[in-house]
Amino acid sequence: MLDFYAADLASLAAQDRLRALSPRRGLDFSSNDFLALAESQEHSEAAAAALARGVPIGAGGSRLLRGNHEEHEALEREAAAFFHAESALFFGGGFSANEALLSTLPQKGDLIVHDALVHASAHEGMRLSRAPSVAALHNDADAFEDEIAAWRRAGGAGRPWIVVESLYSMDGDFAPLDSLAEIAARHEAFLVIDEAHATGVYGPEGRGLAAALEGRENVVTLHTCGKALGASGGLVLLPAALREFLINRSRQFIFATAPSPLVAACVRAALPIVARAEGRRVALRSRVAVAARELQALGLAPSQSQITPVIVGDNARALALAAAMQAQGYDIRAIRPPTVAEGSARLRISLTLHVSEAQIVAMVEDLAHALASLPA
Repeated sequence: MLDFYAADLASLAAQDRLRALSPRRGLDFSSNDFLALAESQEHSEAAAAALARGVPIGAGGSRLLRGNHEEHEALEREAAAFFHAESALFFGGGFSANEALLSTLPQKGDLIVHDALVHASAHEGMRLSRAPSVAALHNDADAFEDEIAAWRRAGGAGRPWIVVESLYSMDGDFAPLDSLAEIAARHEAFLVIDEAHATGVYGPEGRGLAAALEGRENVVTLHTCGKALGASGGLVLLPAALREFLINRSRQFIFATAPSPLVAACVRAALPIVARAEGRRVALRSRVAVAARELQALGLAPSQSQITPVIVGDNARALALAAAMQAQGYDIRAIRPPTVAEGSARLRISLTLHVSEAQIVAMVEDLAHALASLPA
């Protein structure tokens, strides 16, 4: 009865692609808790205060039944005001939010043009969508326009949807948002921007890289709450008409138990904390600059963001390099296909305020030694 599953796992192991859960151990160079808020005193106090005023942990049902709580609605009002959007809708996670908006909003006859490196949650939403999808070359704005133009020439009469991440989670590079916004305007397209790794870290008050685009009729953004905000969940910021459409048509929203009201309260508290956290953002930018300087001095490609990939290509080499760094006391993980493209297995180094500049310098030095000793 279990033969198929055992064989599939054996196949993954043979390809050095078998995943396993491992505990937190060593200095944090792998989490997305960029501003070190997840375990902060501010969050602990916000959670305690919410519990003290009677906010429940569980919702008890979907939001269309009895699960809707005043904390959900207060969060959505405050998030819309914070991000300067017309409305917001809170989901239990960024993955389900991305899946919901892309499986629900694009309609039959529309076209989804997505960046080739967009997140797996977007792919899941597109798989369930009524609209066909096509990949555009990574961060190539002209490629998006070419795909839309080719679709129009072939008789496409619906609405184009442009889907990107503002900051890519495995490569640490930035999308050309201004150019994409111009393309969206020219073609009367919707622009969907996943701000997961930019929220809290970039933009005025940490409102993200798309802050200047928020509130436009054709712009939808996703701000996950489990990274720099230090909580969990996903906020979709969008026009009010699209919010109502999701409430009425999204199966991920209609049939899911509502997110924890306590978590909603913690996200509410996180927004003003992040707005006041410019000192934390400055400190993180300083760490990014130190890492870039040290990596460049060793001939390694630096990153302009808090995410730096060290691409080694082979799965086994990536695992060996990660193990060597972990043995030195660094929590750095190997990323392998299918999360990244074949032949591009890598270490994903994530910089947070959990580590100091001196620890970053030491990490890069130990990384250079590990790379030099890695078998060919």
